[in-house]
Amino acid sequence: MPDVRVSAPPPLGVAVVGLGVGVAHLWAWKRVPQHFTVAAVCDHDATRLAATAARFPGAIAVSDLDELIGRVGIDVIDLCTPPSLHRDQITRILRAGQHAVCEKPLVGSVAEVDELLAVERETGMRVMPIFQYRFGTGLQKLRHLVDAGVTGALHTATIEVSWRRRADYYAAPWRGTFEGELGGVLLTHAVHALDMLTTVAGPVQNVSARTATRVNDVETEDCAAVTLELDGGALATLSATLGSSAEITRHRFCFAEMTAESNTEPYTNGSDPWTFTPDSPAAAEAIDDALATFAPRAENFLGQFERYGEALRDGADLPVTLADARAAISTVLAMYESASTRREIAL
Repeated sequence: MPDVRVSAPPPLGVAVVGLGVGVAHLWAWKRVPQHFTVAAVCDHDATRLAATAARFPGAIAVSDLDELIGRVGIDVIDLCTPPSLHRDQITRILRAGQHAVCEKPLVGSVAEVDELLAVERETGMRVMPIFQYRFGTGLQKLRHLVDAGVTGALHTATIEVSWRRRADYYAAPWRGTFEGELGGVLLTHAVHALDMLTTVAGPVQNVSARTATRVNDVETEDCAAVTLELDGGALATLSATLGSSAEITRHRFCFAEMTAESNTEPYTNGSDPWTFTPDSPAAAEAIDDALATFAPRAENFLGQFERYGEALRDGADLPVTLADARAAISTVLAMYESASTRREIAL
C-alpha cells in the first residue's frame, strides 16, 4: 500500500487588538505554533503599537480594527478592547468570515449575548469569551475529583476577591462608568471567580446582593457582598472589593467527603497549590486514586488557547462558549437587580 500521510492543517492567523492586557494574550498565542501564528497587532496608541510589534517580528502592525476585518491571512481576531465596543466589533468580525475571541466582560446584557448567538448561527463562525482562570491546574484537579464522584455533594462555598484599584487604573475615561465598562467589581473583576465557582458547582439559582462604591470616586460599584443558592441546593458567598491593600483571591468548597481550598494568589489562585482535606480514610484513598489518573495541562491563557486550537481543528465544542458568558452575565445582572431592589432574585 502507498504511504498515505495526513498533514496537519496550517496554523491560523491571529490578530490581537488592544495591547494592554493583549500583550499577555500575544505571548500565549505564540506558544501554540501548532495551531496559531501571530499575524497582526493593533492599537490606537502609536508608541505602544511600535513597541509591541518589535517584540513580534513578522506580525503586521495596524492602528485600526477596520484594517483587519476581512483581511486575508487573519482567521481569528482577539479583542482586548473597551467592553462597550465588544458587541459591534464581534458582529462585524463574524460577518466578515473570521472567528472572534473576546476579553470579559463580553457584553452588558443577556439580550446582547443572544444576538451574538444568532450571528454565530447565521455565519458559522464562532466566539470564544475569555475565562482563563478556570484552566488553573488546582481547579482542574477539583473538577476531576467532582467528575470522578469522590467529593460527595457540595454543602457550601466561599469566595474572596480582594484586589486593589486606585486612580491610575481609572485614568482611562471609559473605566468606572456603566456606559464604558458595563459594570464594576462584580462584572469586571469578580466574574472570573464566579466562573470558577460555577465550573465546579453548576449554575446559580438565586442571588441576594449588596453593592457599594466606597473606595474610588467612580460610578460603578467597587465593593460587594453576595449570597448565592446553587443548582442542587448548595449555598455560596462572594465578598469582593477593590479596596484591599493586600491582594488575594480565595475559593473554599465544603463537600460531604472533602474540603478543597485554593491558594490565595490574586491572579493565579486557580493554579496549584490547592489543599484537599478528606473527611475519612476511605475518602482519602478515593481522592488519591482519582488524582493518580489526573493529567495536568497548560494553564490560564495558554491553556485556554491550546484547547481552543484543538476544538477548531476537530470541530468540537469550544473550551469557553457564549453559553458560559451568558450564564455569568445573567448571574451578575441578577446581583445588580438584587442590590437595587433589596430583594432576592431568582434566575
